Amino acid sequence: MTPSFVRACGLSELETDTPKRVEIDGTPVSIVSTEGEVFAINDICSHANVSLSEGEVEDCQIECWLHGSAFDLRTGKPSGLPATRPVPVYPVKIEGGDVLVDVRASLTQEN
Repeated sequence: MTPSFVRACGLSELETDTPKRVEIDGTPVSIVSTEGEVFAINDICSHANVSLSEGEVEDCQIECWLHGSAFDLRTGKPSGLPATRPVPVYPVKIEGGDVLVDVRASLTQEN
C-alpha cells in the first residue's frame, strides 16, 4: 500500500504532553508531542469508546480519563486493565512545520 500521509495539524499547534484531537479521513486521531517526538494514536479507547485526547499523557502513554487504562503511544498496547485490546497507532512525519499522519497504515500489532 502506498503511504497516504495527510496534514493533521501544524507542529506549532501542539503543546508538550497535551493531546490534540483531529479527524483524518473520518478517523478520530489524537496527536501527542512528548519526549521530543510526535505520535498519532486512534482517539477512541478500546475499552469504553471514549476520547483518549481528553486524558493525560505521561511516560509516553496516554491515559483514558474514564477508567484509567493507559496506552503506549509507540505501540498502542494497553499497560493495564480494564483495557485488553490495543488502540491503532499511525505513522507520523514532520514536513515544513506540518504534522502528517497516515491513518491507512496502522503500526499496531495485535500480539
